[in-house]
Amino acid sequence: MANQTGRHFLQIPGPTPVPERILNAMSRQMLDHRGPTFCEFGQKLFADVKTIFKTQNPVIIYPSSGTGAWEAAFVNTLSPGDQVLVIETGQFAVLWRNMAERMGLKPEVLPTDWHSGGDANALEARLKKDSSHQIKAVCVVHNETSTGARTWVDDMRRAIDAAKHPALLMVDAISSLAAMDLRFDEWGIDVAISGSQKGLMLPPGMSFTAVSPKAIAASKKAKLPRSYWNWDDMLAINPTGTFPYTPPVGLLFGLSEAIAMLHEEGLDNVFARHERLSEATRRAVRGWGLETWCRDARGHSPAVTAVAMPDGHNADTFRKLVLENFNMSLGTGLNKLAGKAFRIGHLGYTNELTILGALTGVEMGLELAGVPHQKGGVAAAMAYIAETARPATAKAA
Repeated sequence: MANQTGRHFLQIPGPTPVPERILNAMSRQMLDHRGPTFCEFGQKLFADVKTIFKTQNPVIIYPSSGTGAWEAAFVNTLSPGDQVLVIETGQFAVLWRNMAERMGLKPEVLPTDWHSGGDANALEARLKKDSSHQIKAVCVVHNETSTGARTWVDDMRRAIDAAKHPALLMVDAISSLAAMDLRFDEWGIDVAISGSQKGLMLPPGMSFTAVSPKAIAASKKAKLPRSYWNWDDMLAINPTGTFPYTPPVGLLFGLSEAIAMLHEEGLDNVFARHERLSEATRRAVRGWGLETWCRDARGHSPAVTAVAMPDGHNADTFRKLVLENFNMSLGTGLNKLAGKAFRIGHLGYTNELTILGALTGVEMGLELAGVPHQKGGVAAAMAYIAETARPATAKAA
């Protein structure tokens, strides 16, 4: 592509834009990862990252994508032939199921129509039928970025408890951590995994795994082979502030700065900002006379909105036109949504004007592409943002 002036609008649901503060923090010179300065830094960082998961339990950090943390969750807690129940809310739940099959597990799918999050009642009913407790883990994607739907993890925990079932609750929080409320301890999660490139505002390359005492106990009996992904090695040395092998030092510097930024804004304010920008985006979609892929009002994602294209119009053709004309990247449709939907990311380091700029690009793109729509989507989003903005004096107070 020819050079385009101005900033590029990266409106995909990850990787998300990296703030200058984090880029600057990552540019520090390397430290000896066995030395006392790094160990002191690491001890504080391991404590600080727990605050983002809202847990007192260990959080393990791997140099990997979130997919690596998925694998670590399985190999540390399960044995060949174990049955797992996957709540299929979209493409990333499908990928988790596929991994289970490749690893010699027996995944069972609890389906949805891909237009909503997981159904707690369906989960409870299925677990009650499993009187012999063959299901060893329930796998839930907190925020399904392919469809723009959230699953209420606290509802899933209540369903497991109501069924009096001992299965581990495993949560994919890759695109929800630091964008949506996640309460590891309060919600009784056993394994929660995440990645650096979403709400944490970092480049890709680092994953996180919070683990409960129940999950650690399961790891003592698990029979799937593991070496690099072994939690034992990490848990043994992390309290000293270091790692059993070379850690991603630059990314860890960035993580420290990201956590500081999140706490400066306040986690509740971070979550409220994401909810507000998500609602503004949906109002624009309704204003255009289009539909979001998620049809469940309670299930709308605060992190990403998937927009269904009208019949006869290809979402990827539309995305290409927007990129070439307005220097903006929109998320592609995945699996069942390929060519049928595009995704607007509104998570991480973003604000009102960023979203309004992105929505303006979408509205102009719809016009250029000849996609049937109504005028005024951006105006509807702008009106909502203006109505819900707090005066500067109120913010200062």
